[in-house]
Amino acid sequence: MDLMFAPLRRYADFKGRSRRKEFWSYILLWLVAYFVIMYLDSALGLGGSATGYAEGGSVGFNMTGGLLTMLFALGTLVPNIAVSVRRLHDYGKSGWMILIGLIPLFGWLYLLFLYVQPGNAGPNAYGPDPKGGGQEGVFA
Repeated sequence: MDLMFAPLRRYADFKGRSRRKEFWSYILLWLVAYFVIMYLDSALGLGGSATGYAEGGSVGFNMTGGLLTMLFALGTLVPNIAVSVRRLHDYGKSGWMILIGLIPLFGWLYLLFLYVQPGNAGPNAYGPDPKGGGQEGVFA
């Protein structure tokens, strides 16, 4: 649980490394909060909408955000970028590699590939191994 909130404590820290567990725990927390806030926008009438449908054996929903969603997204923009940069550092890549995500489809997929890769074991140019020792292996 502590790892989910670690990127918020390191709000604008673009130095160092973040391990996969910290990154993906934070992303999960962020997505859950985003959808809850989006639903609150529609429930409170602040500009969002939430609609569901069931047609021909298909069931789904559509949600759009409003004022609260926009404020949440803007408020978490810096920690989202910071944890992404630190995740790239853990793999040994420069934080500027995040800009490759601007390339349609390929860039986003390449970043996703980098985010799921295990970090470099032991220290690298961006700091010590966040897992501790220099043990080899994915689950070390």
